[in-house]
Amino acid sequence: MALVEVKVPDIGDFDEVAVIELLVKVGDTVKVEQSLITVESDKASMEIPSSTAGVVKEIKVALGDKVKEGSVVVMVEAAGAAAAPAAESKAAPAPTAAAPAAPVSVASAPVAAPAASGPVEVRVPDIGDFKDVAVIELLVKVGDTVKVEQSLITVESDKASMEIPSSTAGVVKEIKVKLGDTVNIGDLVVILEGVASAAPVPVAAATAVAPAAAVAAPAAVAAVAAAAAAPAALAVPAHAPGGTTLGLPHASPSVRKFARELGVPLNEVKGSGPKGRITEADVQGFTRSVMSGAVQTLAIAAQAKASGSNDGAGLGLIPWPKVDFAKFGPIERKEMSRIKKISGANLLRNAVMIPAVTNHDDADITDLEAFRVSTNKENEKSGIKVTMLAFLIKACVAALKKFPEFNSSLDGDALIYKQYYHIGFAADTPNGLVVPVIKDADKKGIFQISQEMGELAKKARDGKLGPADMSGATFTISSLGGIGGRYFTPIINAPEVAILGVCKSQMEPVWDGKAFQPRLMLPLSLTWDHRVIDGAAAARFNVYLGQILGDFRRVLL
Repeated sequence: MALVEVKVPDIGDFDEVAVIELLVKVGDTVKVEQSLITVESDKASMEIPSSTAGVVKEIKVALGDKVKEGSVVVMVEAAGAAAAPAAESKAAPAPTAAAPAAPVSVASAPVAAPAASGPVEVRVPDIGDFKDVAVIELLVKVGDTVKVEQSLITVESDKASMEIPSSTAGVVKEIKVKLGDTVNIGDLVVILEGVASAAPVPVAAATAVAPAAAVAAPAAVAAVAAAAAAPAALAVPAHAPGGTTLGLPHASPSVRKFARELGVPLNEVKGSGPKGRITEADVQGFTRSVMSGAVQTLAIAAQAKASGSNDGAGLGLIPWPKVDFAKFGPIERKEMSRIKKISGANLLRNAVMIPAVTNHDDADITDLEAFRVSTNKENEKSGIKVTMLAFLIKACVAALKKFPEFNSSLDGDALIYKQYYHIGFAADTPNGLVVPVIKDADKKGIFQISQEMGELAKKARDGKLGPADMSGATFTISSLGGIGGRYFTPIINAPEVAILGVCKSQMEPVWDGKAFQPRLMLPLSLTWDHRVIDGAAAARFNVYLGQILGDFRRVLL
């Protein structure tokens, strides 16, 4: 019995793919071509088979590892002469089949195609050693405008699936395949029209469908107001959270990505596609069901069970008073908006569970405000109005870099220090408060931040913010702007560990050592999680933030 290394075979035009599933464990007896692990790129996934029969002695990869052709997967104690180069032969390029001639096919060589307006055929490219693969998903419909490399259909064999991309940009005029059809290299997929240009795309490698876990925080489903606007005609799938899950959710990479963006736990969604495959419509339907309260995710149900009813009894408090207000005078009952219901539950949890402390301070922004006003005058023609909040975002990034615990999150007994700086800002809308996020604020200038803030604020007022617009924040600023007030205590937006509240700035007499001078002072209210941050660090953060706002050149240090 000899130990044999089983390596990743030729997986086509893919490099550094992630391991998303381990299909065997040490001690298992495997056969030739038995799948060992599942790997996934941004568009496809694949099961890596064993080239040798025997007993698994050591697994050389872990979930999340990146592998490529030649990476050792497992060590197998070969069963005599059972070792066979099956995977190698399987991984070898299949003889190229003669494809029917076509004006444009995915397998075309690079050609500088002129602008065209006539119909263009998009065909199945070379998909490796696969024949008669079934169409299991249509990703576009007639009338859709598609881009180059946008996926058109998903096909699947007994062990693998792939998304077939478009080689051409244009409008879908006709779809030549339907669900359940079998296709081969060269088969016509769609006919496009109104093409601006044609460009070749890389030939897709044969890839497998092994479903991946797309379990972003289930509570984030509640924040997806935009998903509620999905077409009502979509059927709402049954919810079976208690069902037995064999392996991971059966869905294409694009659907898993869509679910991650919405925060949908795929293992709780029942698929309506072939063989129980989860479709994008299933994810949308599930989200609408959660938003309407028709179903609960396991996480929400567990939270409700742990906290009991919302009358305080679950916390050991006396019940919430129930009063017939009508007997005292006229009343009007109005249901709270969806946003207020969602945010209310999150705010209650955060206020109860986080030991929060708030520091109040003032920042002298006299010179910064003068610079902001002059900047706007000089750039009137640009159409971009720079606000004080844009400067606050950049100042907070500088403070977060100096005090990294404020840019962290609790994970059990450990702290996750984030190496990115996504700043949320509270935006008031007719339906309630929402928190859009400026991504990678450390890499953007004041003008770019101001422009993005304006665009996000408009989307918020129009009710068009998507889940991606409101996720990923590492620190939040809640600004009352010019409304008024002096100080307040903002509630931390979990899983963040701090939030900055700012009120209306006002002129005050400030002693400069010789006389009182009129200075524009900005009230700062920093709320922080005492489990992560201590009082001294919070005081230093606020003082440093005030110093930056007082002399913005410190941002460059």
